[in-house]
Amino acid sequence: MKTKRNKNKEIDIAFMAEALTEAIKGMGKTSPNPSVGAVIVKHGKIIDRGYHKKAGSPHAEAIALKKAGKAAKGATIYITLEPCNHHGKTPPCTLDIIASGIKRVVIGTKDTNNKVSGGGAVALKKAGIEVTTGVLAKECRGVNEWYFKYNETGLPFVTLKMALSLDGRIATKTGDSRWISGVEARKFAHGLRSINDAVLVGIGTVTKDDPRLNVRQIKGVSPVKVLIDTELKVSAKASIFKGRERVVVLTAKKSTVKKAKVLMNKGAELVTIKRTKGGISLREAIKKLGTLGIRSVMVEGGSKVAAGMLKAKLVNKAYFVISPKLIGGDGIPVVGALGIKKISSAIELKQTEAYIMGSDIIIEGYIG
Repeated sequence: MKTKRNKNKEIDIAFMAEALTEAIKGMGKTSPNPSVGAVIVKHGKIIDRGYHKKAGSPHAEAIALKKAGKAAKGATIYITLEPCNHHGKTPPCTLDIIASGIKRVVIGTKDTNNKVSGGGAVALKKAGIEVTTGVLAKECRGVNEWYFKYNETGLPFVTLKMALSLDGRIATKTGDSRWISGVEARKFAHGLRSINDAVLVGIGTVTKDDPRLNVRQIKGVSPVKVLIDTELKVSAKASIFKGRERVVVLTAKKSTVKKAKVLMNKGAELVTIKRTKGGISLREAIKKLGTLGIRSVMVEGGSKVAAGMLKAKLVNKAYFVISPKLIGGDGIPVVGALGIKKISSAIELKQTEAYIMGSDIIIEGYIG
């Protein structure tokens, strides 16, 4: 027999799951703000809901409360992230909640932004509102894992996405790689691009594949294009410079060279990074992207860049799209040399999930 406490906990979880559904609608559209969802519940039923649609627009709580109007009085509001208590582009959400007559606030997870952290919950409690925190906290944090990583470290959340053959190759020995993955998986990859601030590749990928690095197969916002090009070898005619998206080129060359001026005339932002034996310091590069306001980065290749990011322990999450094709040992490996001598030292994905998409298998997991 379930106790009243357990039943209330189950109810909170169910309604927070609904708020999460709302939050997911805003993923990839709100940066630098987090994706937040809210639902208002009265007499055991949802009376209104809302989600944050883009930076500068009303927050999830404000939208849901405005829709509910006077019906919000005495109700409970479920919010995936602690409401703000400071003036930004929009007024504090705590003021809206207090003014609405909401009786109880259930928060998924606390906000680690130093402008909010704990202040929203405290303000609500001082106003006499009952506050419960930590309902589906892991899931609510997961929707905005990039936001928390950036708040807590100043570094972007780095996702590695690689498409490979069944025998671990990303291209044939000639560099041909179109298309390893199927249509469904490619659409999925565009979805990943749309929820990241930037997509990053090395000069080898641009030279061989000439990718556009934008979002095409789904509706979504195209990311900033980031190119690692130590010696500024990229052609000014490369597709990476087409479109209106911001282009950042990370290089070890000084910005006074003739080639640099040509690229800047194409709209590229050139950022000089410390040279290392293998090219440029990837750790410095990622740190620099953070200072440029880039909070999440998806690395799409190639083999050398993937290895470098993994060796430098910069990757937070990875997606490997495995196609049922065989290329052979003379093809290009998915990850370059890592110098690993024992299986016990191998890099292992944690919290892994595997699922079929079309003819491909996708494995995702966290690193570190």
